[in-house]
Amino acid sequence: MQVLRTNIEGLAIIQPKVFRDERGYFYEPYNKMAFHAVGIMDEFVQDNQSLSQKGVIRGLHFQNPPFAQAKLVRVIQGAVWDVAVDIRKHSPTYGKHFGIELNSGNHTIFYIPAGFAHGFATLEDNTVFFYKCSNFYNKQSEDCIVWNDPDIGIHWNIQHPVLSEKDLKGKRFADFQTMF
Repeated sequence: MQVLRTNIEGLAIIQPKVFRDERGYFYEPYNKMAFHAVGIMDEFVQDNQSLSQKGVIRGLHFQNPPFAQAKLVRVIQGAVWDVAVDIRKHSPTYGKHFGIELNSGNHTIFYIPAGFAHGFATLEDNTVFFYKCSNFYNKQSEDCIVWNDPDIGIHWNIQHPVLSEKDLKGKRFADFQTMF
């Protein structure tokens, strides 16, 4: 596996070794020993999966401490534009974001540590998005920053996104009080 670091400390792009032949392919999306060897020490305790049609935006979501979650995210089918926003108050990249395309063909895995808001936009119909979380879901600690906040300036490249009620009511970054 190859690990690439981003311009935001903590975020990592993981390119697993994919073995291909005439039958198809095989790879290990998660191996605890391999991840520990590259410094990703989180203990993942919950897996989540969603199915979305083209044009859906989910996010920018996170859980506050003590239920904060690190995530390993990937696409099983389809494609997304995946984004993480640094919400660590004392970070030199506080309020900055990083985006990457994840799709079923590139098998890329994106590591997002605790202290980031996360969201994605689906680029294809029937996109299956999968993520491992380092903490259990806790409704009382969940929070959301509005997907189109001008202070963050994410270019989702979707004209008329489909959004949940929760995502439409996300907080403005300027009004947000981080707990990280």
